[in-house]
Amino acid sequence: MNPKVDDFISNTKKWQPEIEQLRLLLLDCGLTEEFKWRNPCYCFQRNNVVLIGSFKEYCALSFFKGTLLQDSNGFLSKPGENSQAVRFFRFTNLQEIQELKPIIKNYIYEAIEVEKAGLKVIFKSNTELELVEELQIALDKNLSLKIAFKALTPGRQRAYNLYFSAPKQSKTRETRIENYIPRILDGKGFNDCICGMSKKMPNCDGSHKYIGEENK
Repeated sequence: MNPKVDDFISNTKKWQPEIEQLRLLLLDCGLTEEFKWRNPCYCFQRNNVVLIGSFKEYCALSFFKGTLLQDSNGFLSKPGENSQAVRFFRFTNLQEIQELKPIIKNYIYEAIEVEKAGLKVIFKSNTELELVEELQIALDKNLSLKIAFKALTPGRQRAYNLYFSAPKQSKTRETRIENYIPRILDGKGFNDCICGMSKKMPNCDGSHKYIGEENK
Protein backbone atom coordinates (compact mmCIF):
# COMPACT_ATOMS: atom_id res chain seq x y z
CA MET A 1 0.00 0.00 0.00
CA ASN A 2 1.21 3.47 -0.93
CA PRO A 3 1.37 5.92 2.04
CA LYS A 4 0.29 8.78 -0.21
CA VAL A 5 -2.94 6.88 -0.88
CA ASP A 6 -3.38 6.43 2.87
CA ASP A 7 -3.18 10.21 3.26
CA PHE A 8 -5.57 10.74 0.34
CA ILE A 9 -8.20 8.47 1.89
CA SER A 10 -7.84 9.90 5.39
CA ASN A 11 -8.32 13.44 4.01
CA THR A 12 -11.22 12.52 1.75
CA LYS A 13 -14.42 14.21 2.94
CA LYS A 14 -16.76 12.11 0.81
CA TRP A 15 -16.86 8.51 -0.42
CA GLN A 16 -14.20 7.34 2.05
CA PRO A 17 -15.73 3.85 2.71
CA GLU A 18 -16.37 3.37 -1.01
CA ILE A 19 -12.81 4.33 -1.96
CA GLU A 20 -11.36 2.03 0.69
CA GLN A 21 -13.41 -0.87 -0.70
CA LEU A 22 -12.36 -0.15 -4.28
CA ARG A 23 -8.74 0.06 -3.16
CA LEU A 24 -8.92 -3.41 -1.62
CA LEU A 25 -10.46 -4.83 -4.79
CA LEU A 26 -7.72 -3.37 -6.97
CA LEU A 27 -4.92 -4.57 -4.71
CA ASP A 28 -6.53 -8.00 -4.51
CA CYS A 29 -6.30 -8.18 -8.30
CA GLY A 30 -2.52 -7.81 -8.10
CA LEU A 31 -2.10 -4.22 -9.30
CA THR A 32 0.63 -1.90 -8.02
CA GLU A 33 -0.61 1.12 -6.09
CA GLU A 34 0.77 4.56 -6.97
CA PHE A 35 -0.39 8.15 -6.55
CA LYS A 36 -0.76 10.21 -9.74
CA TRP A 37 -2.79 13.28 -10.75
CA ARG A 38 -3.55 13.66 -7.02
CA ASN A 39 -5.48 10.37 -7.03
CA PRO A 40 -4.83 6.67 -6.31
CA CYS A 41 -3.60 5.02 -9.50
CA TYR A 42 -3.16 1.30 -10.11
CA CYS A 43 -0.64 -0.12 -12.56
CA PHE A 44 0.43 -3.36 -14.19
CA GLN A 45 4.13 -3.60 -15.03
CA ARG A 46 4.41 0.22 -14.78
CA ASN A 47 1.50 0.78 -17.18
CA ASN A 48 -1.48 2.76 -15.90
CA VAL A 49 -4.59 0.59 -15.70
CA VAL A 50 -7.18 2.31 -13.52
CA LEU A 51 -7.58 5.46 -11.42
CA ILE A 52 -9.87 5.96 -8.40
CA GLY A 53 -11.73 9.25 -8.73
CA SER A 54 -13.87 11.15 -6.22
CA PHE A 55 -16.57 13.48 -7.54
CA LYS A 56 -19.49 15.38 -6.08
CA GLU A 57 -22.20 12.93 -7.14
CA TYR A 58 -20.22 9.69 -7.27
CA CYS A 59 -16.86 7.97 -6.95
CA ALA A 60 -15.48 5.99 -9.87
CA LEU A 61 -12.96 3.65 -11.36
CA SER A 62 -11.48 5.31 -14.41
CA PHE A 63 -10.05 2.74 -16.85
CA PHE A 64 -7.28 4.26 -18.97
CA LYS A 65 -8.09 1.97 -21.92
CA GLY A 66 -11.75 1.48 -21.07
CA THR A 67 -12.81 1.74 -24.69
CA LEU A 68 -11.04 -1.59 -25.31
CA LEU A 69 -13.09 -3.39 -22.64
CA GLN A 70 -16.10 -5.40 -23.77
CA ASP A 71 -18.44 -3.82 -21.17
CA SER A 72 -21.06 -6.53 -21.69
CA ASN A 73 -22.86 -5.27 -18.56
CA GLY A 74 -23.07 -1.70 -19.84
CA PHE A 75 -21.59 -0.07 -16.71
CA LEU A 76 -18.95 2.09 -18.41
CA SER A 77 -19.46 5.67 -19.53
CA LYS A 78 -17.40 8.43 -21.15
CA PRO A 79 -15.84 11.08 -18.86
CA GLY A 80 -16.20 13.62 -21.67
CA GLU A 81 -17.72 13.95 -25.12
CA ASN A 82 -14.37 13.74 -26.90
CA SER A 83 -12.80 11.06 -24.73
CA GLN A 84 -11.57 8.23 -26.97
CA ALA A 85 -9.81 6.01 -24.42
CA VAL A 86 -10.94 6.50 -20.81
CA ARG A 87 -14.18 4.99 -19.48
CA PHE A 88 -15.73 5.41 -16.00
CA PHE A 89 -17.37 2.82 -13.75
CA ARG A 90 -19.45 4.92 -11.34
CA PHE A 91 -20.61 4.13 -7.79
CA THR A 92 -22.94 5.99 -5.42
CA ASN A 93 -22.84 3.81 -2.29
CA LEU A 94 -20.85 1.09 -0.53
CA GLN A 95 -23.56 -1.55 -0.85
CA GLU A 96 -23.49 -1.19 -4.63
CA ILE A 97 -19.76 -1.92 -4.68
CA GLN A 98 -20.12 -4.92 -2.42
CA GLU A 99 -22.93 -6.39 -4.52
CA LEU A 100 -21.04 -5.82 -7.77
CA LYS A 101 -17.71 -7.09 -6.45
CA PRO A 102 -17.41 -10.08 -8.86
CA ILE A 103 -18.36 -7.92 -11.86
CA ILE A 104 -15.96 -5.13 -10.86
CA LYS A 105 -13.14 -7.65 -10.57
CA ASN A 106 -13.95 -8.99 -14.04
CA TYR A 107 -13.54 -5.49 -15.46
CA ILE A 108 -10.22 -5.08 -13.64
CA TYR A 109 -8.90 -8.46 -14.81
CA GLU A 110 -9.96 -7.68 -18.38
CA ALA A 111 -8.09 -4.35 -18.20
CA ILE A 112 -4.99 -6.24 -17.00
CA GLU A 113 -5.29 -8.64 -19.94
CA VAL A 114 -5.40 -5.64 -22.28
CA GLU A 115 -2.02 -4.57 -20.90
CA LYS A 116 -0.60 -8.09 -21.07
CA ALA A 117 -1.57 -8.23 -24.74
CA GLY A 118 0.03 -4.84 -25.39
CA LEU A 119 -3.16 -3.44 -26.92
CA LYS A 120 -3.26 0.24 -27.83
CA VAL A 121 -6.17 2.62 -28.30
CA ILE A 122 -6.41 3.71 -31.93
CA PHE A 123 -7.44 7.35 -31.88
CA LYS A 124 -9.68 8.64 -34.63
CA SER A 125 -7.92 10.95 -37.04
CA ASN A 126 -9.37 14.45 -37.20
CA THR A 127 -8.33 18.03 -37.77
CA GLU A 128 -8.11 18.72 -34.05
CA LEU A 129 -4.89 18.43 -32.06
CA GLU A 130 -4.34 14.82 -30.95
CA LEU A 131 -3.23 15.12 -27.35
CA VAL A 132 -0.77 12.76 -25.70
CA GLU A 133 -2.72 10.26 -23.58
CA GLU A 134 -1.42 11.49 -20.21
CA LEU A 135 -2.44 15.07 -21.01
CA GLN A 136 -5.92 14.01 -22.14
CA ILE A 137 -6.40 12.08 -18.91
CA ALA A 138 -5.28 15.08 -16.84
CA LEU A 139 -7.74 17.35 -18.70
CA ASP A 140 -10.61 14.86 -18.29
CA LYS A 141 -9.88 14.68 -14.57
CA ASN A 142 -9.54 18.44 -13.91
CA LEU A 143 -12.29 20.63 -15.36
CA SER A 144 -10.50 23.89 -14.47
CA LEU A 145 -7.37 22.68 -16.21
CA LYS A 146 -9.39 21.59 -19.25
CA ILE A 147 -11.04 25.01 -19.56
CA ALA A 148 -7.71 26.81 -19.15
CA PHE A 149 -5.99 24.62 -21.75
CA LYS A 150 -8.82 25.05 -24.26
CA ALA A 151 -8.57 28.83 -23.77
CA LEU A 152 -4.95 28.82 -24.97
CA THR A 153 -4.21 29.59 -28.60
CA PRO A 154 -3.79 26.55 -30.90
CA GLY A 155 -0.06 27.28 -31.10
CA ARG A 156 0.32 27.26 -27.31
CA GLN A 157 -1.66 24.03 -27.08
CA ARG A 158 0.60 22.40 -29.67
CA ALA A 159 3.74 23.58 -27.86
CA TYR A 160 2.62 22.02 -24.58
CA ASN A 161 1.50 18.82 -26.28
CA LEU A 162 4.86 18.49 -28.06
CA TYR A 163 6.79 19.04 -24.83
CA PHE A 164 4.63 16.61 -22.84
CA SER A 165 4.78 13.87 -25.49
CA ALA A 166 8.58 13.94 -25.94
CA PRO A 167 9.67 11.58 -23.09
CA LYS A 168 9.53 7.85 -23.78
CA GLN A 169 8.46 6.98 -20.22
CA SER A 170 4.85 7.59 -19.19
CA LYS A 171 5.96 8.57 -15.68
CA THR A 172 8.19 11.33 -17.07
CA ARG A 173 5.33 12.64 -19.21
CA GLU A 174 3.07 12.69 -16.14
CA THR A 175 5.67 14.63 -14.13
CA ARG A 176 6.04 17.23 -16.86
CA ILE A 177 2.28 17.75 -17.00
CA GLU A 178 2.02 18.02 -13.21
CA ASN A 179 4.80 20.63 -13.10
CA TYR A 180 3.16 22.82 -15.74
CA ILE A 181 -0.42 22.75 -14.43
CA PRO A 182 -0.04 26.07 -12.50
CA ARG A 183 1.34 27.74 -15.63
CA ILE A 184 -1.57 26.53 -17.77
CA LEU A 185 -4.09 27.63 -15.15
CA ASP A 186 -2.49 31.10 -15.31
CA GLY A 187 -3.13 31.20 -19.05
CA LYS A 188 0.56 31.11 -19.91
CA GLY A 189 2.00 29.29 -22.90
CA PHE A 190 5.05 27.04 -22.70
CA ASN A 191 7.29 29.71 -24.24
CA ASP A 192 5.63 32.70 -22.53
CA CYS A 193 7.46 35.01 -20.11
CA ILE A 194 6.41 34.58 -16.47
CA CYS A 195 8.88 36.95 -14.80
CA GLY A 196 7.74 40.11 -16.61
CA MET A 197 11.27 41.15 -17.56
CA SER A 198 11.43 39.83 -21.12
CA LYS A 199 12.15 42.34 -23.88
CA LYS A 200 10.31 40.11 -26.33
CA MET A 201 6.95 39.90 -24.58
CA PRO A 202 4.94 37.77 -24.43
CA ASN A 203 7.77 35.39 -25.33
CA CYS A 204 10.51 34.49 -22.87
CA ASP A 205 14.01 35.74 -23.77
CA GLY A 206 15.81 34.19 -20.79
CA SER A 207 15.78 37.30 -18.57
CA HIS A 208 14.57 35.24 -15.61
CA LYS A 209 17.96 33.53 -15.49
CA TYR A 210 19.62 36.73 -14.35
CA ILE A 211 17.14 37.75 -11.65
CA GLY A 212 18.94 35.72 -8.98
CA GLU A 213 22.37 37.08 -9.98
CA GLU A 214 21.20 40.70 -9.72
CA ASN A 215 19.92 40.10 -6.19
CA LYS A 216 23.20 38.61 -4.96
